[in-house]
Amino acid sequence: MRVITSSAQIQPQSTCRIMMIRPVRFGFNEETAGSNEFQQESFAQQTKGTAQETAREEFDLMIDQLQKAGLELHIFDDTDEVDRPDAVFSNNWVSFHQSGKVVLYPMMAENRRLERRSDIIESLAGDFKVEEVIDLTHFEAEGKYLEGTGSMVFDRRYKIAYACLSPRTHKEVLDAFADALGYEIITFSASDEHDKPIYHTNVLMCVGDIFAVVCLEAIKDPDERLMVRSVLEETHKEVIEISLEQMRHFAGNMLMVRNGKGDKFLVMSTQAYDSLTPRQKDRLDDYALLLHTDLSVIEGNGGGSARCMMTEIHLPVR
Repeated sequence: MRVITSSAQIQPQSTCRIMMIRPVRFGFNEETAGSNEFQQESFAQQTKGTAQETAREEFDLMIDQLQKAGLELHIFDDTDEVDRPDAVFSNNWVSFHQSGKVVLYPMMAENRRLERRSDIIESLAGDFKVEEVIDLTHFEAEGKYLEGTGSMVFDRRYKIAYACLSPRTHKEVLDAFADALGYEIITFSASDEHDKPIYHTNVLMCVGDIFAVVCLEAIKDPDERLMVRSVLEETHKEVIEISLEQMRHFAGNMLMVRNGKGDKFLVMSTQAYDSLTPRQKDRLDDYALLLHTDLSVIEGNGGGSARCMMTEIHLPVR
């Protein structure tokens, strides 16, 4: 049984502080499509002329909803000088931790490596305490990758990182992360209905404080499936299962956040929300207010959804 041995170790699972990047040159990324089964090339062709404008509208509607919920948003605009079609998915290149550590991650697609911006970290360091920057990007030279909180889903209270292995999530980089941050890593393999590997862990599971949404059906090995369920239950989570079809609609790509008053919200896309059954919605609503906005152009072109767009800031406030 996993236990928390000291109150000094306890940290909240959610935060009210979120960093987001407003898209400027959003579009279908050819470099990522080979390993991301959620990108839709035919849809991208249909929306090619309007994808950036619509993605900007979807982003701003999501921002408006989060601000009305009382979240503290740190929004940065992407720049037009560099072609970064996936800049809106900021959670893949950086993570911010309560210890004051900032982690930079190795990215598989070369054009996604351009998303890492020191100016953003320097700006945030004006408001938050940055004790150390841990740079794992040297693994790119070895062809080994770990794409932030896409590759890993954190249980911050118990310092556990769930990770499905894929071309974008390499065991050796996971070990380096674990050594630097003191996390236990729970690894497994997962695939879709066509036996294609799931590219990121955060499309198949979301871990809240006392609940977890997970597509156990995607974990084909029964021993690994049992292990994931057992660890979730050991850490006092109600397990809410979703199907492969619901995962395809981004029902696993959710994030629990809270505002300054402590109100909890579960953020997802409208596509994800609509895929949930009434019973699943009722169960989730016991833990957090469900928020959703239409992100269909971002989802269809980018192969990511609401959770991918939010980078949690757990750094201590100055």
